[in-house]
Amino acid sequence: MEQAYQTPNVSCPQNWFALYTSPRHEKCVAAHLESRSIDCFLPLYRTVRRWKNGCKVPLALPLFPSYVFVNISRQERIRVLQVPGIVSMVGNGLEPIPIPASDIELLRERIDRLQNVEPHPYLVLGDHVRITVGPLAGLEGILVRKKNEFRIVITVEAIMKSFSIEADADTVEPIRTSAPNQQMPSLARDVRYSVVQSLRFRAHA
Repeated sequence: MEQAYQTPNVSCPQNWFALYTSPRHEKCVAAHLESRSIDCFLPLYRTVRRWKNGCKVPLALPLFPSYVFVNISRQERIRVLQVPGIVSMVGNGLEPIPIPASDIELLRERIDRLQNVEPHPYLVLGDHVRITVGPLAGLEGILVRKKNEFRIVITVEAIMKSFSIEADADTVEPIRTSAPNQQMPSLARDVRYSVVQSLRFRAHA
C-alpha cells in the first residue's frame, strides 16, 4: 500500500529587522511584541533628569528614538505591522532590509556593560581609530571630544542613528586610511560601526 506523501516541515528562516515607531511609542511597541511572543530588542540607556521642582529622577530611555529591532520570518511581517505604534519596517522602499544577527547580538550583549551611553547625532566623517580595550574592543571608527572628555560614537548605518560612550584616549589606536576625512560608503544592507571626528589627534592644532 502506498503511503501518502507528506510535505516536510521546513521552518522559515528568521532575520532581524528595524521597526520605525511613532514618537515616544518604543516601549509600548516592545511590550506589545513581547506579549505576542515576538523576539524584539529595544536598546535603552540610563540618564538622570531634573524636574522643575529640583528633584532628580533616573530614567531608562530609548537609545535610538523611534526604533525597535525585531527577529521574525517574512511570513510574520504583516502580523508585526499590525502592532499599535509601528509605522513601518526599515527597508529600501520595496522590502525590509535584514540586519546581521551578529551586530544585534553585539549590541544586546555589550550595551549594558558600557558606561555613560547616550544618543549622538548621526556622523560619518573623521579620522579612524580602533578600540583596543573594553566591551567594544576590536571595533573601528573615530573619536569625538565633548567638553573635557573623549567619547566614541557608534553608528548604526541601517537606521542612520548613532550613540556615544565615554572613552579613554589610551584605549584606542589610530588607523591610517588612504582617504581620510572622506565620507564612508553607506552599506544599506549592513549595520556598520564607525567612530566619528577625532579631536585626540587635533588637540594641539
